[in-house]
Amino acid sequence: MAQPDFWNNSDKAQQIVQQLKSMKVVIEPLKKAVQACDDLSELAEMLDDDPSAETEVLNELSQLEHAVEQLELQSLLNGPLDNCGAILSVHAREGGLDANDWAEMLIGMYASWAQKNGYNAELVDRCDNEGAGITQATIIVRGPFAYGFLRGEEGIHRLVRISPYNAEGKRQTSFAAVDVSPEVEDSVEVEIEEKDVREDVYRASGAGGQHVNKTSSAIRLTHVPTGIVVQCQNDRSQHKNRAQAWKMLRARLARIEEEKREAEIAAKHQNKSVTGFGSQIRNYFLHPDQRVKDSRTGFQMGSFHAVLGGDIQGFLESFLKHRMVSSTEE
Repeated sequence: MAQPDFWNNSDKAQQIVQQLKSMKVVIEPLKKAVQACDDLSELAEMLDDDPSAETEVLNELSQLEHAVEQLELQSLLNGPLDNCGAILSVHAREGGLDANDWAEMLIGMYASWAQKNGYNAELVDRCDNEGAGITQATIIVRGPFAYGFLRGEEGIHRLVRISPYNAEGKRQTSFAAVDVSPEVEDSVEVEIEEKDVREDVYRASGAGGQHVNKTSSAIRLTHVPTGIVVQCQNDRSQHKNRAQAWKMLRARLARIEEEKREAEIAAKHQNKSVTGFGSQIRNYFLHPDQRVKDSRTGFQMGSFHAVLGGDIQGFLESFLKHRMVSSTEE
């Protein structure tokens, strides 16, 4: 990074900067924990001469235990793609306008989590629904171990509330699907035959001024063998949207290969994988009481609005621990 020509290639430079951040996330807490352990040993030696130091020793011990717990949690982010950025898409499912509104709430929840934890969240695609909310939206979350933390969010999220779109004020259950793929670098091998990909060009929709109504800049790619469809309309440049769409397609196919490896491991142990798109993973209740509960781990929080405001770290960490326990049992 000290080389004078380091920033000549901006994309490569950003990748190296991200690698450095990821290394520091692991190394610096580890160095602090080792130093804290040495300090604690010295404090413990003082107890024979100064019993009043016991309170300070216990406080230092508690802090060290917490630091070690965080390091143990971090060690669970050991997948080959865990340190990649996360391409996260939310799709409205059953529930009519409530489902569209729910999908928009969820994409906002993940954007808020990213902001609170120092990650960057870039909106690359959004399809608004005419009545309310969205039909689907995609963001890319970049930061240390973004995919490792967010991969467990893949699945069906269920909301139960009094519908604001029901004149009779009845309770409504609505669903949204979350799909998470790693943002793989160009150096990662993902085989895609161009003949297997159909490209459609169309006019962008949503906010963006007069441009969106006049220029066919949005790109949709369909991978015929798998049926995977990705689209990008965030940029005014068709070229940039095409490049981003190809990156998203590579990410989806990389995720499929990862799922195959997980399935092979699960089959070897005669146990089904703890992940999988299409499973209902979490329930969010606004009626009759406020709570959010993960159906896989049992972890729950009593503040619906705090969770929707981005306070989901507890759910992310509990799933990482859940995966570790499941792997150990297998």
